[in-house]
Amino acid sequence: MDTTLEVLTTWRGRREAHRQWPDEVKAQIVSEGLRPGVTVNEVAERHGLEANHLSSWRTLARQGKLVLSAPEEICELNAVDPQVYLTTTLAAVVNGHKRRRIDELLPWNDPLE
Repeated sequence: MDTTLEVLTTWRGRREAHRQWPDEVKAQIVSEGLRPGVTVNEVAERHGLEANHLSSWRTLARQGKLVLSAPEEICELNAVDPQVYLTTTLAAVVNGHKRRRIDELLPWNDPLE
């Protein structure tokens, strides 16, 4: 799934206009940064972003304001069986897993380890 996106910047008056990133591209870049062993800085640099910009997109994803890849794709990236992951996650939610600790259930934090 290697794709390339070229984003051109324009000048308005004396200053550079802000680049507009489509949500699909933001989601793809955020997903790259969620792989184990990958840092925000290296993903940001690869895409010509400031690390804090990518971190703000990650915050949007955590808040549900930026939709990431399908769970199956994320599981595949993290070598987790999607069926086992979804079954375990749903069971934890039904059994009262704390909402403020929902990040513990994400596929890169494999609860089965």
